[in-house]
Amino acid sequence: MKAVRWSQQDGTGLEHLVLNETPDGIVIESAVVGEDEAHAFGLVYRIECDARWQVTRLAMKLAGGAALDLHRKDGDNGDAHAWSDANGQPHELLRGCIDVDITATPFTNTLPIRRLQLERGERRVIRVVYVRVPELSVSAVEQAYTCIEPDHRYRYEGLDTGFTADITVDESGLVLDYPGLYKRVA
Repeated sequence: MKAVRWSQQDGTGLEHLVLNETPDGIVIESAVVGEDEAHAFGLVYRIECDARWQVTRLAMKLAGGAALDLHRKDGDNGDAHAWSDANGQPHELLRGCIDVDITATPFTNTLPIRRLQLERGERRVIRVVYVRVPELSVSAVEQAYTCIEPDHRYRYEGLDTGFTADITVDESGLVLDYPGLYKRVA
C-alpha cells in the first residue's frame, strides 16, 4: 500500500491518495479538495483495475452533490471495453475506452503509463473516459502518451484540446510534477 499527496500549484487544492496493488488487481481511493474555475469542491473517488492496470470501475462522489459509478468489462460477445452505469445501462459513447481521466487529479496519468509500458521514444494514442469535475460530465476523448525517459518522464497530449505537458513520475508511475497544475508534496 502506498499513500501520496499532491497540491494544485495555484494553491487552491490538495489530494490524498492510497494505492493498493495486489497480484489480483489495483484499488485506488482518494479524497480531493479543490477548485476549478472558481468552483470549490470536495470529491472522493475509487478506481478499480485488473492486474494489467485496465480500469474496471470508477466510482465518484461530490460532497453534498452528484455521484458517478461506471463499470467496464470485456464481454463474451465481442463487446470490447463496454461501459455501463451502476444499473447496468450501457454507455455506448465510451466503447473502446480502457483508461479514465479525471480533471481534478494527476493520478489518472498513472493508469496509461503503467498499462502501456512504453519504451523510450514510443508514442501511443488512446481513447479515454474523460470526467470533468465538479460537473461529473463524461465524454470520450483521444489522448497520446510518449515515453521521453522510462520511469521518469512522459509527454501527455490532449488530442482534442491541443494541450501538451511533460510529466515527471516516480518509479511507480505516480506523478511528481505536472508543470503548472500539480506537484507531489508527500
